[in-house]
Amino acid sequence: MQTKTTNWKRNTAAFLSSQAISLFGSALVQYAIMWHITLSTKSGVMSMLSVICGFLPVFFLSPFAGVWADRYNRKKLIMLADGGIALATGVLAILWMSGVTEVWLLLATMAVRALGSAVQQPCVNAMLPDIVPAEQLTRVNGISGSLQSLIGLLSPIISGALMGFLPMHGIFLIDVATAALAILVMLFAFKLPVLAPKARPEKGAQLAEMKQGFNYIRKSSYLRSFFGFCVLIWLMIGPLTNLTPLQVARSYGDDVWRLSTMEVVFAVGMLLGGLLISAWGGLKNRIRTIALAGGVIGLGTFALGTPVPFWLYIGLMGFIGLCLPTLNTPAIVLLQEQVDPDYMGRVFSMMSMLQSSIMPLGLLVFGPLADTMPIEYLLMFTGAVMVVLALAMNRNPTLLKAGAARQPEGADPAPGSNKPASPAMSAAGSCHSRQITDPGELTMLRARSEAAMRR
Repeated sequence: MQTKTTNWKRNTAAFLSSQAISLFGSALVQYAIMWHITLSTKSGVMSMLSVICGFLPVFFLSPFAGVWADRYNRKKLIMLADGGIALATGVLAILWMSGVTEVWLLLATMAVRALGSAVQQPCVNAMLPDIVPAEQLTRVNGISGSLQSLIGLLSPIISGALMGFLPMHGIFLIDVATAALAILVMLFAFKLPVLAPKARPEKGAQLAEMKQGFNYIRKSSYLRSFFGFCVLIWLMIGPLTNLTPLQVARSYGDDVWRLSTMEVVFAVGMLLGGLLISAWGGLKNRIRTIALAGGVIGLGTFALGTPVPFWLYIGLMGFIGLCLPTLNTPAIVLLQEQVDPDYMGRVFSMMSMLQSSIMPLGLLVFGPLADTMPIEYLLMFTGAVMVVLALAMNRNPTLLKAGAARQPEGADPAPGSNKPASPAMSAAGSCHSRQITDPGELTMLRARSEAAMRR
């Protein structure tokens, strides 16, 4: 039986503070590594390898990480993942101080850090329903998204400034220090609620549990529809997040201030959007909120493909950034409300796996097309498709039913499970760290920055 701590606000503040501290240090190092590779090699192949090192480990480890998040104590998983990332970064700092500064070492460290991120990402979303009352999930996720956007806004500025007067190993050590502080906050300030005891896992049962997670998603009509729409939307967002820096350079001029202004306005929009969805809460039906935001983002993306003055282009970017949390936050809350707690880690790991692969794969399609046709055409096409997807989502009866409910409909029990789907708010299990809530928003900020640097 589960009991939430009486002072859930203090507990949630400690949890989010820990993740914000960890994320800030990680973001500083991530930008420093990315820019060092870009500036020292000036190689498109090396930039491509850095992207691959960032998403392939997440893709392959996510199914296992989801099982761990459902099977083990999520708080301990967070601290172990944070500690592992800090250890890898600390080893990198020592080697760097010793004069070992090869690029392959940075790529290897990025891969190890991505492994830790793959473990962390499913945990925080699965853990929030354990500590936050159901009626406060949208608010807390919105606040978390705003914190994440603020870090996404400040970290590249601070990382760039630090690179001006600190050696690389000094920046690496900052990440080690922030990870240690985040672990201490989790250890002493965050109290995990009492949760229902779990059955002792059978030896060799991990693959069976992974299969149960896939079957749970397959047998749930709303999860199948939801992930199908997510994949298509993430694919269509690719040109918006990755090709707009190139569009600005081609159509408005390759001045650095133009790219910087675009990134800052976009990040500020996301920050304000997180505060907006936190205060507003969205429409009564979460799917209608997601569809509304997706349609508006599609219209904004289409407008970016039309000939507009630069000040209006920047305004559109800020408006799209404002709408993104209204798309992302209700999607996270919907899963937190509807998914059986025993499968929540595996469902969120599937979300991370899909998102980490679809956006890079989309670049394989849209990247070459951007060299054969105007980027404006790609933005208009993908924007129009997003509007159509939003309209289709708004008319999908299965999703609308799930979006209106505040208790899980209960997917058919996965094979091998004797229990029916239980209410999502009586969570079992317990963890995260790379993000504070939404894996998609910082991914977007990083992808846009990487694209700008590659140009």
